[in-house]
Amino acid sequence: MTLKDLKPGQEGTVISIGEKGPVRRRIMDMGVTPGTQVKVIKVAPLGDPIEINIRGYELSLRKTEASQIEIE
Repeated sequence: MTLKDLKPGQEGTVISIGEKGPVRRRIMDMGVTPGTQVKVIKVAPLGDPIEINIRGYELSLRKTEASQIEIE
């Protein structure tokens, strides 16, 4: 299951972050690392972006970025 599959109010734990390269590095620099709890706060009307709560702050991610974050 990926982060983009969660509905608002649902939570999960990050297992892994997909693709290598600058996008992965940028996501990890924002605090999305394996073992971190995330909660989906809201999804924009057209589905992009997705707002999550992670480590006590809100973060907005595009659907393409959220689809690379595997959660359980």
